[in-house]
Amino acid sequence: MIQLPVVGMAAAALFAAVLVAFISTPVVKSLAFRVGAVDVPKDARRMHDHPIPRMGGLAIFLGFILSVLIFLPLTGQLKGMLLGGVVIVILGIFDDIKSLPAMPKFLVQIGAALIAAAMGNRVEFLSNPNIFSAEPVWELGWLSYPITVLWIVGITNAVNLIDGLDGLACGVSTISSMTLMVIALIMAEPEVAILTAALAGGCIGFLPYNLNPAKIFMGDTGSTFLGFILAVVSIQGLFKFYAIISFAVPFLMLGLPIFDTCFAILRRVSRGQSPMSPDRGHIHHRLIDMGFTQKQAVATLYVISAILGLSAVVLTTIGVIRAMVFLLALCLAGAVAGKIFLGHGDAAPPQAPGGENYFLGEEDQSEK
Repeated sequence: MIQLPVVGMAAAALFAAVLVAFISTPVVKSLAFRVGAVDVPKDARRMHDHPIPRMGGLAIFLGFILSVLIFLPLTGQLKGMLLGGVVIVILGIFDDIKSLPAMPKFLVQIGAALIAAAMGNRVEFLSNPNIFSAEPVWELGWLSYPITVLWIVGITNAVNLIDGLDGLACGVSTISSMTLMVIALIMAEPEVAILTAALAGGCIGFLPYNLNPAKIFMGDTGSTFLGFILAVVSIQGLFKFYAIISFAVPFLMLGLPIFDTCFAILRRVSRGQSPMSPDRGHIHHRLIDMGFTQKQAVATLYVISAILGLSAVVLTTIGVIRAMVFLLALCLAGAVAGKIFLGHGDAAPPQAPGGENYFLGEEDQSEK
């Protein structure tokens, strides 16, 4: 049952984060110009035609962390998440200024994930998808650490990978955060509800500056931070339930970035390329190549993300009618995705050399 006091706290946390992010974004924009965190278009993968400041994710971070510190007590798990998030933000700032190599960034991300895991943010068990098994839960034991690190680093990079159009990663992260917040309220998880409300608020406060035509990009500072926090919060709020939904819901809630990342890996490997090699075959690129404008492509991906989020919420409430709605929504999302990927040929790889590679995918963004 949803508790009204928790709803009020979540709403207050969201509003505080919106206010801080909205006010601080112009300051961060000025700072980005001063330190040289500016994206200059230099290859065919970028969608903008003039230099634009990045590092805007710092405003999202400020809105989130100030709201969290105001509305939540500092537990061990929360300290681990915030400390790991600070490491990710510092890494992102340096990368937005200097464009760091992929491997050092990957290693720092593993370190940040280990910090969060060591302080209690771990996937300690998984629901057994075999409903006929006598063991409803898989106890992970020592495997909880590598699985947790794999999940956190994977989602961190998946969100970074979809950050390719104005407002795309920020909007999708907002939808995912709101989905998690609703599920947390339904499942009576007040801390998770407030955390996700603060994250959504930070995104909403930044979004007016980031929508097409963008005045500032979030850069790695924002995209990797959003992915990291979403990954850690999903561990706190979803993987710990002894039910089959704990296995499926995180993948639905983050379905768009996960699908794009998996498809990127398969696409590159099938061509005999490294999974880290840059290309112009991401879902947002394909929509643009199909004739969509940036605003239309972003709106389409918002709808897909919202459908998957709705499906995740429905799946947590069980029931025959709700299950049918869930199935219909999932089929619709699959049909749209199939139209994009199966109805359009493989996109050609970029011709411009020297693209910036990233773990499981380059910084292939208009924002980079």
